[in-house]
Amino acid sequence: MSSHGPSADDLVCDPSHRFCVSKSVNIDEAIQDLLKRVKARDPHEKEFLQALEEVIVSLKPVLTQHPYYIDVLETLAEPEQVHYFRVPWIDDNGRQQVNRGFRVQYSSALGPFKGGLRFHPSVNLSVVKFLGFEQIFKNSLTGLPLGGGKGGSDFDPKNKSDGEVLRFCQSFITSLFHHIGPSQDIPAGDIGVGSREIGYMYGMYKRLTRQFEGTMTGKNTKWGGSYLRTEATGYGVVYFTDHVMADLDTSLEGKTCLISGSGNVAQYCCEKLLQGGAKVVTMSDSSGYIHVPSGMTKEMLQELFDLKQRRRGRISEMADKFDQIKFFKGKKPWEVAADVALPCATQNEVTEEDAQTLVKNGLVALVEGANMPCTSQAVKRIESAGVAFGPAKAANAGGVAVSGLEMAQN
Repeated sequence: MSSHGPSADDLVCDPSHRFCVSKSVNIDEAIQDLLKRVKARDPHEKEFLQALEEVIVSLKPVLTQHPYYIDVLETLAEPEQVHYFRVPWIDDNGRQQVNRGFRVQYSSALGPFKGGLRFHPSVNLSVVKFLGFEQIFKNSLTGLPLGGGKGGSDFDPKNKSDGEVLRFCQSFITSLFHHIGPSQDIPAGDIGVGSREIGYMYGMYKRLTRQFEGTMTGKNTKWGGSYLRTEATGYGVVYFTDHVMADLDTSLEGKTCLISGSGNVAQYCCEKLLQGGAKVVTMSDSSGYIHVPSGMTKEMLQELFDLKQRRRGRISEMADKFDQIKFFKGKKPWEVAADVALPCATQNEVTEEDAQTLVKNGLVALVEGANMPCTSQAVKRIESAGVAFGPAKAANAGGVAVSGLEMAQN
């Protein structure tokens, strides 16, 4: 009698019997086989492969106890849909420019796709896939019925006029609007996409569809936005850090904190830390970082709001305004000694060398405000040193949680 595979007695299955594997499966080998297949399929997508490997390796204890979940990860290693399109627009000189647009609709297992749009020169398919993959887990931790997705473009809004940004946003959403909707996919903001850009896209979406729906979150409160949505991600990072410090039998009050970045998340992290009595000594952008040995003040923070939200200038201008501030061109803030580090800029900004410096300088906790701001090696170095670590999937979920409220009110 021929055999067509293992018998039912040789299998271990999930309660629904949808996923089954052999009882003799070697989890280490299964993990490596899965990673090998994905790497062979997408060898150049380094950011996505990093995110996938970090999640799969971290889930080894779960997979050891429930080996049939390896097939679930096989499914999650591939997005449901990927939309890739060109975005033509006219600059102020009357010349046509063309950028690339992306929307990765990763998983709708828990609800409609939900995740931000990023406008930055570094955006490519690998970056958008990694962000969409991370968004699945972040959204699930909120307890809301939200799937995961992400999108964006390699368009750089820096040094662009309002008219150029408007024309780009209108062209971008004209290509994307067929694929989004309140029960299908609800984009939001991210790096390079604030309430201005959301407003431009949402206005064009309404013209194209003739519907006033909750199809985008992060809108101005005058046309369907939620109060505190702007502050939510940054505040949420600090609330999470508060709990981390409480677990260490201490608090943020009086602690010296490093923040990288000076965008939305970093700004409101700083605001909430100052409200709680913490001492914020650094902020940064792509040009370098500022060091404030005496700590940021409310006056400095208001200047930063104006600099980044209205004038759209560089962080170095803060040093021109205040004598207490020093600017370090082309450097990262991780060389400064502190109790708490909050990387809020971009992916892989904290390297193993940076982590080693932070640990050497007496770091107590590192909580991720940006998406995957630490390399895998940096995370290992932080954790092996006994430093408390807060991953972005949990720490910066405040934004999407309030987005869920905005969706409900719309």
